[in-house]
Amino acid sequence: MTGIPDILWLEEIRKEDISSVGGKGASLGEMASIGLPVPPAFVVTSQAFRRFLVATNLEDKLYALLEDLDVDNNDLLEEAAEKAKKLVYDSPMPTDLKEAIARSYEKMSRGGSIVAARSSATAEDLPDASFAGQQETVLNIKGIENLLKGVQVCWASLYGARAIYYRTKQGFEHHTVNIAVVVQRLVPSEKAGVMFTSHPVTGESLTIIEGSWGLGESVVSGSVSPDKYVFDQRTERIIDKFIATKRTEIVADGEYGTKTLDIRADRQEMQVLSDEEVKRLATYGIVSEEHYGVPQDMEWGIVGDQIFVLQSRPITTIKTGAKKNGQTATTGSADKVILQGQGASPGIASGKVAIVYDVKDIGKVNEGDIMVTRMTNPDMVPAMRKVSAIVTDEGGMTCHAAIVSRELGTPAVVGTKIGTQLLKEGQIVTVDGEKGLIYDGIIETAKPEIVSSVATVAAGPSKIITATSVKVNVSMPEAAARAAATGADGVGLLRIEHLILGLNKTPNWFIENHREEEFIQELLNGIKVVLDAFPGKPVWVRTLDAPTDEFRNMQGGKSEPIEHNPMLGWRGIRRDLQSPKQFRLQIETFKRLWDLGYDNLGIMFPMVSHPNEFIKAKEEFRNAGVDVENVDLGIMIEIPASAVIIDDFVKAGIKFASFGTNDLIQYTIAIDRNNENVTDMYWPKHPAVLALIDRAIKACREGGVEVSICGQAGSEPDMVTWLVQHGITSVSSNIDAIAKIRETVARTEQRIILEGARKNYGL
Repeated sequence: MTGIPDILWLEEIRKEDISSVGGKGASLGEMASIGLPVPPAFVVTSQAFRRFLVATNLEDKLYALLEDLDVDNNDLLEEAAEKAKKLVYDSPMPTDLKEAIARSYEKMSRGGSIVAARSSATAEDLPDASFAGQQETVLNIKGIENLLKGVQVCWASLYGARAIYYRTKQGFEHHTVNIAVVVQRLVPSEKAGVMFTSHPVTGESLTIIEGSWGLGESVVSGSVSPDKYVFDQRTERIIDKFIATKRTEIVADGEYGTKTLDIRADRQEMQVLSDEEVKRLATYGIVSEEHYGVPQDMEWGIVGDQIFVLQSRPITTIKTGAKKNGQTATTGSADKVILQGQGASPGIASGKVAIVYDVKDIGKVNEGDIMVTRMTNPDMVPAMRKVSAIVTDEGGMTCHAAIVSRELGTPAVVGTKIGTQLLKEGQIVTVDGEKGLIYDGIIETAKPEIVSSVATVAAGPSKIITATSVKVNVSMPEAAARAAATGADGVGLLRIEHLILGLNKTPNWFIENHREEEFIQELLNGIKVVLDAFPGKPVWVRTLDAPTDEFRNMQGGKSEPIEHNPMLGWRGIRRDLQSPKQFRLQIETFKRLWDLGYDNLGIMFPMVSHPNEFIKAKEEFRNAGVDVENVDLGIMIEIPASAVIIDDFVKAGIKFASFGTNDLIQYTIAIDRNNENVTDMYWPKHPAVLALIDRAIKACREGGVEVSICGQAGSEPDMVTWLVQHGITSVSSNIDAIAKIRETVARTEQRIILEGARKNYGL
């Protein structure tokens, strides 16, 4: 075993913990850490599930059932899935694990709270694998016996037909995928739904929110056609509303599970969300998107005037090229339109109608058919893969049919109301998934002009010239091309701990196993990808800053100290200086890159509190053969001490400094940003924080040292406005905030120039 506990609490979890808590669990922990209103939760880890399989001798039995299984044979697939699920559900859970779950439930709920058990597989909600609904969620659970039952339902769902099919088609090995279970206090939502932080097809800065009455399952599943609200982030106003007729809602049923009720006639066409609620939700969406650096698909619930964020996953369906099959527009006449709904996945396709009333009907669906159904569910995914288009009676842009269709690149029209009644089995129709139209017969389509995507990327966005450099934060090499395409002036922060954590082995493991060269090559190759994406532009790489609790979960992490507060513990430059072998591996990596000619590489030391630490680190570089006077070595300003004595750092020879505001804020005002009891007191523009930043900017400018910002505040326009007004040299923002921040910087600089001119001319 790896030493990972059976239970992890939300406040202990970050997005890097996917292997232990799955995609959903990692996302919830990350959202809670940045202050989003996430209900309390704990996670039964994937290691606990694996221990359960070992204790019950299930591993070999399960894999024997799935080995060489023809998943395209629906009967064989269903038979194997039922046997596998029964094996998992009927096997007794180890007593000590039952007791651990019971203790955690009691601690969170004092024995009386209603919770939900949410499956969180280790291969879900990933940037390149985000199908909806592969495993089960059990809502409305009260009492430990019901909770234990719910946990095993989630475990068993890892071997459901749809999950087996998906993993096989995506190339995941069954024995490498584990499952965690998030046990979360259930929000008794009066209204709930789904939000896309950017348009899920075009990527435009339009927040799309869909909502209905009751629990959000009705929107996610597509069992109801929800209200739809479109919020333009650029103008900060609602630009479109569609108030649907909402006939049913899903609510809690007793002490386990849910039920569907008819909505009173006077509420069916009532607007679900107020304009203020739409704006508040959009704000949470922007915070999540900017934090993750990619558009997000989020679930939310509202009780009274309180909004809760229930889930956030990457949107993987934003398209930049031509529609499926190269089809762009119909040339048929309007009088051939026989049905209209909401365009949910772009593209145009023609074929024979296959009406699916129930999952049992999917066997009649053939390759290239037009699947027409009241609503889809995850069990229909095998059939959805075959068809050329999908039409549903119910649902909106965020329903299961819409999400999966976009993932597959299949045209889809949802919310037609009468598709299953109007269209006939075997009828030939054409579906326009962008316009939301269904035509009778085959309609000719216009072929798009072929445009070189390479030239488009190379050209990049139209760039506004600013005196203040606008750089970008990068967390992993895979994001380098996208970051460079923003036209950023360089990289203000490249975090190498994400590269190292991805290896799942601590630096000390490589040292103890005499595999230092492997570590250096992995690190070098990752950094090199980013340097190659930004030729001639500065790339500031932060040396290792992983807290001990992150290392503890990796191979080689058993000897890591257990710290009461790792954020204030053995991390950053203080650890590197006390672990010379670990530090030298990093230095050797940087030296090789400089020797290869990457003179745009700068190195930034984190958690520096005194110039002596910078001087010692610089000396380690010198001892390794680095010409320290001709490379860029700088510091992070994230401890108040470094801001207070910044003049001494300038005298010590730093080439640049960058504010890590996330830590600087919490250390200055003694607010743990991961503590839900005080997150509402986390105040980025606290006068003391601003005073420290202002002092450091002035000292650096006077000393000829570039001063930047790479914390979350660098992606917030109002904070960037203040920073530019106070003379900051550069700002570094999250990828998706670059365009907005560049505009903010340009407007601020123009205003400063204009005000100066007016003053000079007495205007």
